[in-house]
Amino acid sequence: MDHTRCSWCGSDPLYVAYHDEEWGVPEPEGRALWEKLVLDGFQAGLAWITILRKREGFREAFQGFDPHVIAGWGEQDVLRLLGNPGIVRHRGKIEATIGNAQAYLKVEQDQGFAPFLWGFVGGAPLQTRRATMADIPTTSPEAETMSKALKKAGFRFCGPTIVYAFMQATGMVNDHVVTCRCHERVLDMGAGFRLG
Repeated sequence: MDHTRCSWCGSDPLYVAYHDEEWGVPEPEGRALWEKLVLDGFQAGLAWITILRKREGFREAFQGFDPHVIAGWGEQDVLRLLGNPGIVRHRGKIEATIGNAQAYLKVEQDQGFAPFLWGFVGGAPLQTRRATMADIPTTSPEAETMSKALKKAGFRFCGPTIVYAFMQATGMVNDHVVTCRCHERVLDMGAGFRLG
């Protein structure tokens, strides 16, 4: 095992690439943030590698995660998706995605989805200096506040643990351990990032 990376990514090439290239990189774009939040919701109860392996299947099934398209879907679309082996077939999560698309469009129109989310961390990544994986929490006060606001806005499958994982993945918090090869790179990216 490579000890210069966060240990959670193991040695699977797909997982290593995700860790090295995506995880913790600040994401400024609202639709991309929404896609990641939806995928984190689908991950509930599963390993992230399961979602990662099916990510292209999800993107195809959900038409590029276009919320304008998904917001208008109904029961026939739910049934079609329940028959698609390329995704995680869970009625509640599929129905939540349709509702989350509708909620996304409202937030996007009212204030912008990216500024809404990034506002919970003051518009810039929270920088941590975690020494070990054991030091990394599963939630935070910011995640709990964001989770409540998302639920109030009509989102589902967005509890504080899901939201914290989402915040880590989208660079709202830099939780690469300090010995990880990506910690300083993500720290530098965050230094020049401001949204809101």
